[in-house]
Formats: sequence, C-alpha cells, structure tokens
Amino acid sequence: MIRERRSREKLENYYRKYTEEGVLDPNTHPWVAESWKRSRARGIANETMPPAVRLSKEELADRRKTHQDAIGYLDGLYNEVSEYFNSYNLSLFILDNECYSLKNYAMPFFQRTPGEVEGMRLSERDIGTSSISIAYEHKTTFLMFGPEMWVRDCQDGDACSTPVVVDGELKYILTLVSVDQDVLPYNAIVSLLLSMKYALEKHLSMQWHLKARDAILDAAPFAVYHIVPGGSVVYTNKLGRSRLAKISEDTEGDDLPNLSSVVLNYRHTPLFKGFKGIPSYNKEVTWITANKTYEDITTVVPLERDQDNIINSVVAVTMPIEDLRTLVAHAVGYKARYNLNSMVGQAPSFVSMQEKAGRVARNNNNVLLQGEPGTGKERLAHGIHQGSSRAAGPLISVMCGAHTPELLEVELFGTAEGTDESRPGKLELANGGTLFFDEIEKMPAKVAAKLTGVLTSGISSRVGENIKRNIDVRVISACDSDLKRLTDKGVFRNDLYELLSKSVIRIPPLRARREDIPLLASHIIGEVAEQHQLKNKNVAAEAAELLMHYDWPGNIKQLQGVVEHAFFNTIGDTIKSTNISLLADAPVGNAWKEDKEVFVKAWQAAGGNISRLANMLDVSRVTLYRYLKKYGLSKE
Repeated sequence: MIRERRSREKLENYYRKYTEEGVLDPNTHPWVAESWKRSRARGIANETMPPAVRLSKEELADRRKTHQDAIGYLDGLYNEVSEYFNSYNLSLFILDNECYSLKNYAMPFFQRTPGEVEGMRLSERDIGTSSISIAYEHKTTFLMFGPEMWVRDCQDGDACSTPVVVDGELKYILTLVSVDQDVLPYNAIVSLLLSMKYALEKHLSMQWHLKARDAILDAAPFAVYHIVPGGSVVYTNKLGRSRLAKISEDTEGDDLPNLSSVVLNYRHTPLFKGFKGIPSYNKEVTWITANKTYEDITTVVPLERDQDNIINSVVAVTMPIEDLRTLVAHAVGYKARYNLNSMVGQAPSFVSMQEKAGRVARNNNNVLLQGEPGTGKERLAHGIHQGSSRAAGPLISVMCGAHTPELLEVELFGTAEGTDESRPGKLELANGGTLFFDEIEKMPAKVAAKLTGVLTSGISSRVGENIKRNIDVRVISACDSDLKRLTDKGVFRNDLYELLSKSVIRIPPLRARREDIPLLASHIIGEVAEQHQLKNKNVAAEAAELLMHYDWPGNIKQLQGVVEHAFFNTIGDTIKSTNISLLADAPVGNAWKEDKEVFVKAWQAAGGNISRLANMLDVSRVTLYRYLKKYGLSKE
C-alpha cells in the first residue's frame, strides 16, 4: 500500500499512547494497529531489538546456495542503481519466504552491520510490527514510517517492503530502508522497489519455467538442438548432449561442437535446407561422422525470419531409429505378458525344466523350445525374455507357418516402399530385445537362408534396399516336433539349427505331469477370475480326478479351454465333474456322425470310456457301438 507522507510527531504520539496506556488512536493505520496488538500479546520487547532467531554461517550459506537465482539477479539490479542508494542512504535486503534475511545491500539495516542482519529471522513473532510483517501478512507492498515500527531502535528509519510472488506463491520479500526521511522522494523510492520486484518476479518465473522445460526435454526420448547459421549448436537437451559428445571427442566442458565440422554430409542433411527456409518433418536421415554413421527420424523447423527474409536459426528434433523401434514396440504391446513364475507345477520333470529356463534366461544364448502343441512354449518364451537382461527391450513374435514365403520375408526383414521410404521388419523392431519364432520348423528355405546370414553377421537389409543395418537380437524358437531329427533328414538347415539351439529346453507333455493338473486348473481359474473381475471358484475332488485321468492330447492349452468353459458355466463357487465337458474347447455338434476324425477326437477325449462318451455326445451306448463298428474302432 502506497501512503502519503505522515507527521512523525503524530505517529510518535499514537505509538506512545498505545505502548504506555494501551489506547489505540483511531487514526492509526488498521493494519499497523492489528500488528501492534499481536506484538503486545506475544510479549515482544519494544525498546531495543529483541534476540532474534539466527541461522548459523553454514545454514546461511546453504540457503544462499538454494536461492542463488534470486540473489544473483538482485546483485545485478543493485549494481545498476547503487549510486542512487548511496545518495539517499538507502539499504536494501532480501528475505526468503520464512523471513530470514539472505543478503543486505548498502547501508546497515537498523544501524547494524550486514553481518549482524544477514541470517536473522525478521518476522512479526521475532521483532514485532515492521513493513516486513505487514507485506508478508497482506501480500502487498507497504510503506511504513519509523514511529509505526514496534521496536524503538528501528524507528529512526522508514521502510517499504514488497512481496515477490511467482506463480501465485510468495517466494521473497524485498525491503528498502532509509534514515533520511526529510530528503527522501517516497514516490521514486516506491517506484524503484516495485520495478525491482517486477523484474525479479519475471526473471524467477522465466527461470523456473526454463528448468521445467529442461526437465521435460531431458526426459524426452529424442534429441533437441537449437542451431544457428554455420552449424553451431546453442542449445541441446541431455540426449542431444550425450550424442554430440560421442560425435566430437574434442569437445571440452560445456562447449558444443559445430555440426558443419563434425557431420561429414552436413550440406546434404535437412539442417542445411532448413537455413534456406525448407522445413522437414519426420524424415529418415543418415548422419555420417568420423566415428560412426547414425540413422535418425528427423524434423527440422526454421525459426526467426528477419526483415530480409533470412533464417536466423533452426530447431532440430531427432530420434535414433533404434530407439524409435523400441518405443513403437512397447507402444503396440510388444512386451512380455508372463514371467517364469506364471508357469506352475510341482512334478519333477516340470521343476527341472523351469529351473533350467531360469538359468538360460540369464545368459544371452539363443534358445530352442521343444514340446508338443499346447505345452506352453510361448508362455515360456515370454518368461525367459522377462528374466533376461533384455527385459526392458521388445519381445516380437513371428508365426513361421502363417504366411507365404514372400510375405514372411517382408514381415521379418522389412521392405522398401518407394524411392525415399521403407519400413522395418520385425527383426529390426526386436533390436535390443528378443525375437520369438513360433513353429520354426515351418520356416521356408529361402527365408531360413537369409536369416542364417543375418544372425551370423549381425547385419540386415530390407527387401529391395542395399542399406545395411546392425541387428542385436536374441532368438527364441519353438518347435512342435524334434527339430534335430528334421535337421538330420535335411528338412531344416543345419547351420540355422546350430545358431538357434545354443540352449535347448524340452517341455514335458501334460500327461507326463498329471499330478500338476489340479494345481494348473486352480491357477487358470485364478487368472480368469482376475481378468474378468469375478469371484474365484474351487475345483471339487471328483472334478479334479476326472481331469487327471484324461490324456490331454492338446496339453495345457486344451486344459485351459475346458477349465474356462467350466468356470463360466458353473453356478456357485465349486466346479463339479458334471460341470466339465472335455470337448468344451472344441464342441463337435453332430459332425462326429459323418466325420471319423471328429469321432476319434471325441473318443480320445472320453478316454475310451463308452459311458462317458455317451454322456458327452448325448446318445445311447447302442448308438455308439454302431459307430465304433462303422469307423473300425475297438471299444477296448
């Protein structure tokens, strides 16, 4: 609050009347009157400066370091107007938001040396009423005359305090004090203080916003550069700085290299075109340096056209293609959904397999998983990836039997789509991670030959391109049959088999671990209940017995279909044997009457038991005997 000059004699009378008689004159400023009341209630001595809370030298040094942005900027402001301070015997000091004096400028405040004031807490609870306490409480600028201050020792000087507020939060208080009231131009003094407040607020706001910007850009998965003509980099984020350090080993300290000097093909990059006013968006760019060749997705935006239509600078945003592939792979769900603990069992054959998978996961060998269909090879591949040092990278799956040789080659290696554009294949997307081949035995010979070369050399090219790219993947392959036997017969490439089978894990069929079936059923039910946010269910003993006595030609995958069907078709909390249909995963309808293969599958599902099969197909035993004879099957 900016106030008119007041009569010191009247103000002294108001103060004496209150401190000696306890009577408040109605002409006393209401904010001052309220503060006087609180000062008296706190028992603060008003004759001499009371002992104040003080920071130690170490604590003060730490606070100054914390607030160096504000202090450093205020130092510069003060240097510009120091002669004005000396002319009017002014003192300036800055307090933090706890009212600790951080630094004093010019004449000693309260006739004390700077060393005595700095580090003191000057809040209302310490020294009573002052311009500091009024500005702090009411969050506004306040000019206070000497006789209004609570401590008599301080009444020789007038003071004006103003809060420094950044983003709605009080950060500091600036205070000007003078002892030459007669010659003091109050309007000029207050204007000076408000100018310093405004400048400091703008500076701090900009600094904090810049720090937030830097934090955001440093956390971003791309490099950002601000470049001026000639190729000099005037700003870059953390990733950009690290890349520049690798490009130019001669760079010292905070110096950034000149890109026109270190990028050998600089004149053929979008940067050079950017200074001609030509922007580039998401272009694949090759950067050739003396140390390494980089491939990035790059955007260049020209900035700041001057009056002569000349570009003064450009901003470049680049992302290494390898990082982009990993980012995309994660974004589309190319990551492990299971860990090794998601596979349950207690049978010795399973425990041995699981322990070996844990050991294999920790090395970087390619892995071959062998087992009948439905034994859980894909889940095991996820678990091995999750337990490996590549867990943070992508896990990419390829179904070798799902495409023609031509389509599989494109899917795996990528392809050129035009003169300037191409897209990566799954081999590149898996860089830094794991590539999982399902049904590897069905891989076409042409694709297998090319894959062998890539895995041997670590270098790949997209279909229709000559650009060579480094490949760093771990390969996990799954085979439903004996891949070694197929290799010995010449059906599968021997050199590729040797590359893929550095570690071999054989997964036992479910019929070889029947004791695990109740545990697996309970685990499947738990996963389904959690996935659909439903209440868990139990498996009755007779139902578990039924499941254990079936051979499960489809292994765990078939068991999962049967158990899920029972879960959703059971009313109540317990799944009984009557709730279980062993053909639940593949209902046959009436097709068994015409199709021997379907009938045989149903016959196997019933375990060769006529009564069970009759219940499953809802026909009489006599009818079944007729079809057994028709298909040439024995009831034995």
